[in-house]
Amino acid sequence: MTAGHQHGGPAAAAQRSGTPAWRLIATLAIAGAMSGWLIASVYRVTLPAIERHAAERESAAIFEVLKAPASWDTLYLVGDALTRTAPETRGGPKIPKVFEGFDASGNRIGVAITAGEPGFQDVVTLMIGFEPESGALTGFTVLEQKETPGLGDKIERDSAFTGQFAGRTPPLLGVKDRAGATPSEVQTITGATISSRAVIRIINNAVARWSPLIAAWDQGGAK
Repeated sequence: MTAGHQHGGPAAAAQRSGTPAWRLIATLAIAGAMSGWLIASVYRVTLPAIERHAAERESAAIFEVLKAPASWDTLYLVGDALTRTAPETRGGPKIPKVFEGFDASGNRIGVAITAGEPGFQDVVTLMIGFEPESGALTGFTVLEQKETPGLGDKIERDSAFTGQFAGRTPPLLGVKDRAGATPSEVQTITGATISSRAVIRIINNAVARWSPLIAAWDQGGAK
């Protein structure tokens, strides 16, 4: 008797079980939470140093554009008026400020303001000093810029450009050569016309904005 043969397909290979989806999701969630915690921790640790550096840079800029004042006071723009009382921001946007500089006898020698607008590459931020009574500039310094190295960054590094603003009276007019024919003319930088005209525009707009606010303060605004 011939033994019967059983025909059929080969035995199926055992399938390896994969990692459950919930475990992958949990791993990603934990990793994301840890990354967020690390970033927040580093931010909290470094924030005081960042704020201290910013305050030091601001003070140095005020000292420079107001030509070494003996002291200065801070006024805050709240609504449409200036006040000496610092409002509570609670993490909100920074309150615009103006700094009044005084000589050793307590006489005001000028004010300093911060202003920024787009340049050629990015926003250019300046500290600007001027005399509210005459409108004449006492100077400016660049707080932040990302203009083209070797060209646009001359708005900060070219002393021939930066040094011509003191004594000029806004609204300024940028000219390519022979600046100084009028008290409002300043010479732009060859090869960096857009960046240098951005500086002129920032100064003109800032002085036009702040002059009436300071005049209202001088006439007895909220103290």
